[in-house]
Amino acid sequence: MTSHQILHPATWKKAAGYANGILAEGRTVWIGGQIGWNGDQVFEAHDLVGQTRQTLENVLAILAEAGGRPEHIVRMTWYVKDKRDYLANLKGIGEAYRGAMGRHFPAMTMVQVADLIEDEAVVEIEATAVLPG
Repeated sequence: MTSHQILHPATWKKAAGYANGILAEGRTVWIGGQIGWNGDQVFEAHDLVGQTRQTLENVLAILAEAGGRPEHIVRMTWYVKDKRDYLANLKGIGEAYRGAMGRHFPAMTMVQVADLIEDEAVVEIEATAVLPG
């Protein structure tokens, strides 16, 4: 388990599914944007839920190379091509997320983008993790 503190002003309404800020100390791992293809760079899923699952697995595979686990992630930025597709699939995306990340919710940002570099990609996720010193 990483040593971190969730930063959420006491006078603010409770955050829904993410932390507003995290204070952490340790070794930092920056994970560049991952997409929903497998290790052979082949898309096995073409839908947002399937690609989200694979993308999160890719993030965690890179993190594991540094000895990290999901609870070490302190920040994620999600880039989706279609906000409506995301909102229509919240249940499946939530299941994919919990399957990979458990009940750990780092500081997160989600942005709808016009496109991603890989034509078949519908989501891209980058992350920062802090491993214990």
